[in-house]
Amino acid sequence: MGSADSKLNFRKAVIQLTTKTQPVEATDDAFWDQFWADTATSVQDVFALVPAAEIRAVREESPSNLATLCYKAVEKLVQGAESGCHSEKEKQIVLNCSRLLTRVLPYIFEDPDWRGFFWSTVPGAGRGEGEDDDENARPLAESLLLAIADLLFCPEFTVQSHRRSTVDLAEDMHSLDSCEYIWEAGVGFAHSPQPNYIHDTNRTELLKLLLTCFSEAMYLPPAPDSDGSNPWVQFFCSTENRHALPLFTSLLNTVCAYDPVGYGIPYNHLLFSDSREPLVEEAAQVLIVTLDHDSAASAGPTVDGTTTGTAMDDVDQPPGPENLFVNYLSRIHREEDFQFILKGIARLLSNPLLQTYLPNSTKKIQFHQELLVLFWKLCDFNKKFLFFVLKSSDVLDILVPILYFLNDARADQSRVGLMHIGVFILLLLSGERNFGVRLNKPYSVRVPMDIPVFTGTHADLLIVVFHKIITSGHQRLQPLFDCLLTIVVNVSPYLKSLSMVAANKLLHLLEAFSTTWFLFSAAQNHHLVFFLLEVFNNIIQYQFDGNSNLVYAIIRKRSVFHQLANLPSDPPAIHKALQRRRKAPEPLSRSGSQEGASMEGSRPAAPAEPGTLKTSLVATPGIDKLTEKSQVSEDGTLRSLEPAPPQSPEDGSPADEVGPAWQPGSPARRGGSSGDRPARQPVANGAPRRSGSSPGRPSCRCRPSCGCSRCWCPRWRRSASTRA
Repeated sequence: MGSADSKLNFRKAVIQLTTKTQPVEATDDAFWDQFWADTATSVQDVFALVPAAEIRAVREESPSNLATLCYKAVEKLVQGAESGCHSEKEKQIVLNCSRLLTRVLPYIFEDPDWRGFFWSTVPGAGRGEGEDDDENARPLAESLLLAIADLLFCPEFTVQSHRRSTVDLAEDMHSLDSCEYIWEAGVGFAHSPQPNYIHDTNRTELLKLLLTCFSEAMYLPPAPDSDGSNPWVQFFCSTENRHALPLFTSLLNTVCAYDPVGYGIPYNHLLFSDSREPLVEEAAQVLIVTLDHDSAASAGPTVDGTTTGTAMDDVDQPPGPENLFVNYLSRIHREEDFQFILKGIARLLSNPLLQTYLPNSTKKIQFHQELLVLFWKLCDFNKKFLFFVLKSSDVLDILVPILYFLNDARADQSRVGLMHIGVFILLLLSGERNFGVRLNKPYSVRVPMDIPVFTGTHADLLIVVFHKIITSGHQRLQPLFDCLLTIVVNVSPYLKSLSMVAANKLLHLLEAFSTTWFLFSAAQNHHLVFFLLEVFNNIIQYQFDGNSNLVYAIIRKRSVFHQLANLPSDPPAIHKALQRRRKAPEPLSRSGSQEGASMEGSRPAAPAEPGTLKTSLVATPGIDKLTEKSQVSEDGTLRSLEPAPPQSPEDGSPADEVGPAWQPGSPARRGGSSGDRPARQPVANGAPRRSGSSPGRPSCRCRPSCGCSRCWCPRWRRSASTRA
C-alpha cells in the first residue's frame, strides 16, 4: 500500500526515536507526525519496519519517549473518534496509529514496570465537561477503549452512512444511535447492509487493536490472591461503553451470517479476495474474550437467575461489575435467533468436511477452535439455547464436525486444547436424553476420517472415534479417558442398535483396560472398567432387543469377563503381574478378533481354565444357533454363508478346484475339531491341486513348515477317500 518514500520516512522516524537519548517534547508535532501523518504504511510494513529489539531498546533507554509515543497515538485516535474521520487524511492517521499501537503494546505488557502505565491518568482527559477535568481525569486505557468503540461505528469509515449530507458530523458522533448501524442482519437486526471491502478492512484493524489490549492478561504471572478479572475487558463490557449492545450484536451476527462457500462457484477463493473471513475470525476471538466471565466471582445473580451466596453475603460484599456481553447473550430467547445462531455455527464447523469432485475448489476456514469455544459459551450462559440445540435435529450437524476435529487432532500435542473443548461440549450434550435419542439416526454422510468403514448410526461413529482417540492418541490425552467413557455411559441407555464394528471396539477397550498390569498400575484405572461395564449393563437392560451384535461380541469375549471375575487381589500376585509387565512388554494381540489396530501397552485376556468357568451359558437352550448361517467378516459385520453353487466343467475351471461348501444347517464354529466341521461335498474325479494353488480352494491355516498338505490335512484325506 505505502510507497517506497513513505516507508523510508517511517523507518527514519523509528531510527530517530531509538537514537535520541534526550526526551522529545509532546508538543513537537513535527517529530511525532512522522509516525502517522506523513506515511501510508500497511500493517505488514509496520511490523517489518519496527523491530522488536528496537522497541525494547527504547523501553529501556528512553522510556519517556515510548510513553509519549503511546500518549500521542491514543490522542490521535480520540480526536478521530470525536471528529468522525470525515477526510481521507484523518482515516489514514487513525489506521496508522492503530497499527503502531498493535505493534508496541505487547512489549509494554511484558515488562512488570510498565503494567500500570495505561491505567495512569492523562492531564486534560476528563470524564465530563468542566473545570475539574484534571482531577477526574480518565485513564489512558479507558480513553483508548472508548475511542475504539466509537470508531467501530463511525459513518463512512467502518459503517455505511445513512445521511446524505456531511454537515455537522462532529456533532453527530456524540448523538449517534449505533443500534442503527449494526454490521450484519441476524439477532435483533433485520436489515443487511451492503458489503464493503474498505469497511471490513478497517473493522479488522480496530478489532486487532482491541484484542491486543485484552491480551495483557497473557503477560501476568498467576497470582492466587487475584480475582482473575481483566480490567480491559471489565471496562469495555461495562455501562461506560455506550456501544456495548450494538457491538455485541454486530460481532455475533457477523460470525453466524458468514458463508465461506457463497454461491458455490468453484475456486472462487482463488479468483477473488475475501475480506470477510479475517473480520469473522477477529470477531469470534473478541467475542470469546469478552464472554470470558466467571459468574461465581461476583455475588450478583447468575444467568440462570440464582444467586451465588446468601442474603448476608450480599449485604457484606458489594456485587461486582456486570458484564453486559454476558447479560445480552443470556437474554436471547427467540427461536428464530437460536435457529440463526445454530445454523451459522454448524455451517462454519462443517466447512472443512465439504467434499467436491474438484480438489480444493471450496474455501476452507481455519478458526474452528474459536467456533467451538463460542458454542461452549453459548450453551453455558444461555440454557434456553442449550435446550433448543438438544431438541433440534441440527445437533448432529454439530456432533459430526466435533468428532472429525477430535479424530484429526488426537496425535498432535499442540492441539490438546481443541481436544479438551470438543470433549467437554460432548460431555455437556450427553447429559440430556434428547442427545442420546438423536444418536440413533443412521449415519449416511461419509466424512473423510481414518476410521473403519461401517454401516450404522451416529452412535457407532461416536464409539469408533472415541476408540481411535484412546488407542492411538498421545499420552497427554489420558486424563480425558474418564470423560470419553462417561459420554458413552450417558448415552448408552438410548442406543437401540450398535453395529458389529462398534461392539467390537467396546469389547476391545474392556479387554485392554481389564488386564492385570493396567488395573494395578494406577489407583484410578479401575474406573474405566466400571464405565464400560455400566455401558454393557445399560444396553442389555434397556435396549436388549436391537443389540444382538453387542450380545454376540460379549459371548465371544466371555473369557475377558471370567478373567476379570478371577482377578488376583493378594499383594504377591499383584507385584508379580506388574514386574512381568515391566520386564516383557508385549503389544495387544488381536489375531483372534477383527480388531486391526492394537492399544499400546495392552495384553490380551488369558483363557479360562477348564472347570473354573461358572456361568449359565451352557444351560441356555439354543446358544449355538446365535451364529447359524452367519459368521463375522473381516470388516466386523455379520455375513450370511450361502452354499457354493456347483460349477460345471464347461466354465473353464475344474470342479475339483472348488473349496468345500458349508451346509445350510451347520453352525459356523471356529477353532473346533475336525468332527465339528461341516461335511464336504463330493468332488469330481481327477487329481486335485495342492492347497493354495487355486484361487477357488481356501488355504489351510495350520500349514506345516514343509508346506505339504497331502499327509496331514483332514480335508485332503476326506477328498482322497471320496475319490477312492
